Amino acid sequence: MGARSKARKRAVDLLFEAAVRGVDPVTLLADRVGSPDVPPVNDYTVTLVEGVSAHRARIDELLTEHAQGWTLERMPAVDLAILRMGLYELLWATDVPDPVAIDEAVQLAKSLSTDDSPRFVNGVLGRIGGIADRLRATL
Repeated sequence: MGARSKARKRAVDLLFEAAVRGVDPVTLLADRVGSPDVPPVNDYTVTLVEGVSAHRARIDELLTEHAQGWTLERMPAVDLAILRMGLYELLWATDVPDPVAIDEAVQLAKSLSTDDSPRFVNGVLGRIGGIADRLRATL
C-alpha cells in the first residue's frame, strides 16, 4: 500500500471516528497531530480531513443528490466517510485523476466495509465522476 493510500485510510478512520463520536474532524485531527500516543499523521491525511470538513456541506448535498434511494442518515458511517473523502478527491484534489479517486475509495470500501459497499461507493462516485468537469466549473 502506497503512502497516499495509507493517508486515505487514516483520513477515513478519522472522519469515521469523528462522526461516531459526534466531534469535529479537524479538532480530532489537531489532537492527533504531534501526539506521542499515535503514529505521525501524514500531510496528505491532514489535507483530506481539512478538505472534507471545508467542503462538507457541498459534499453532502452532492451525495444526497446522487446516492439513489439512500439518505446520508441511512448509510453506514464508514461508507459515508469513504464517500466524503472520495468525493473531495474527485472534485477538489487537482493532482488526483478521477479514476484514481474512485478506485481508491472502492478499495477502501472493500477492506473496511460490507460486501455490498464497494459496488455502492463505485456507483455513487461513478455517477458524480460522469459530471465532475461540469461540477468543478461551478465550485
